[in-house]
Amino acid sequence: MTSPAYLTKIGALIQETRQARNLTQSELAAAVGTSQSAINRIEKGGQNISLEMIARISEVLSSALLSVNREGKQNFTVEGGHPLSGTIETKTSKNAAVGLLCASLLNQGKTTLRRIARIEEVNRIIEVLESIGVKVRWVGENDLEIDPPRRLKLDQMDIEAAKRTRTVIMFLGPLMHQYSKFKLPFAGGCSLGTRTVEPHLAGLEPFGLTVETTSTDYEATFRRRAVSRTIVLTERGDTVTENVIMAAALHAGEVIIRNASPNYMVQDVCFFLQKLGVKIDGIGTTVLKIRGLPSINQNVEYYPSEDPIEAMSFIAAGIVTDSEITITRAPIEFLELELAILAGMGLRYTISDEYAARNGHTRLVDISLKHSQLVAPKDKLHCLPFPGVNMDNLPFLGLCATVAAGRTLLHDWSYENRAIYFTELAKLNAQIEMVDPHRVYITGPTRWKPADITAPAALRPSVVILLAMLAAPGKSVLRDIYSINRGYEDLATRLNSLGAHIETTYGL
Repeated sequence: MTSPAYLTKIGALIQETRQARNLTQSELAAAVGTSQSAINRIEKGGQNISLEMIARISEVLSSALLSVNREGKQNFTVEGGHPLSGTIETKTSKNAAVGLLCASLLNQGKTTLRRIARIEEVNRIIEVLESIGVKVRWVGENDLEIDPPRRLKLDQMDIEAAKRTRTVIMFLGPLMHQYSKFKLPFAGGCSLGTRTVEPHLAGLEPFGLTVETTSTDYEATFRRRAVSRTIVLTERGDTVTENVIMAAALHAGEVIIRNASPNYMVQDVCFFLQKLGVKIDGIGTTVLKIRGLPSINQNVEYYPSEDPIEAMSFIAAGIVTDSEITITRAPIEFLELELAILAGMGLRYTISDEYAARNGHTRLVDISLKHSQLVAPKDKLHCLPFPGVNMDNLPFLGLCATVAAGRTLLHDWSYENRAIYFTELAKLNAQIEMVDPHRVYITGPTRWKPADITAPAALRPSVVILLAMLAAPGKSVLRDIYSINRGYEDLATRLNSLGAHIETTYGL
């Protein structure tokens, strides 16, 4: 991501060039396929801007802004082998943010989300919301104000932005009570194999939603009916649970959901809906009892909780570089098991007393890592639905295994292809044995060496490679890091604050 000062400089350059070409903001917006309000925010330095958007604006303005063309990619050049030190703060959750943005569609009043991470995944959802008529603006440094119109312009949805995020599937629950017919494009996001949406559809069918799948869209039809039975989710998925919770929020009756995910982003959506007046019992458990409202029209503000996956990323960064660092504002409820496994492998650390997150519910601690000599775990590393090891934390446990003496079996059963990405670490001299698309053996400790690697089209594996490069003495290059920008705000700068040497470069 880009610093606020740099965004201001980019915005001023775009504004000066646009005015020199005698174009209005609306004319530039139409030419590059975005909204006038987005151009206004870009020119004020209030919105992160992708290389793709810079290239489109450059083409329209006939100006090589930042000397970037359509083939330009953002890369990280890493000088590894430097120890880290100091303190780093955990930012708010990416997965909570996108869920809350979807949940804001339930509210006819103004929703203000505080301290939202400025990441590409959030930007994509904002682009989709703005394209259908929702007014979204950044206030201050990281607050978002969301004002919906009386009726959304669903036929004007930004399809390209929607296709670049899987989050758009979570529009089903909020929209179905408000529109009898609508359609959504197929979801995108990380390249981690086929994901079925059938659990979403099965969970929403009791409310009266039917969905016909075409070659490009999900065509939804809604005929309201009372939920007459307990909804048992066939998959304890986070987004599935959020979708059904949001459907229940505008259902004027009691809905019981069993096999619900109690994960961190689901809890955030529940706490947010409680502020809107929705009654929810069982938050943090697998059984939720929800009594919704026929309509919601309130001005509300909410602080999402901190991101346990980001906190785990920094824990892994400290371990792989054998550094003593402190990670503050870590949501301990969603890290306890991972820390216990690492302690069994020999990790030495201390944690502070607990304190409350700004949402008033999530328990936070500060975690201080000590120099440690790790050994391979006695059992395999694998994930389970919360309260098991988080599936997004498993790649970071695998990275920790690369510096542990002995042989570790890692089983990533939840994604079709993600375990394959561990083989990329072999380019940095890690000893990785592929068993099948879900299982790898990792033998450590690794004698790291630098490498030139193209980032996978998946968020967590890309970050794992970047963190491994921090441990590899010499110069490494990680190319095309868009997938990292999807989920982390200004990651290179923040790691550099701990003593990392990461330079952002542009090219192929």
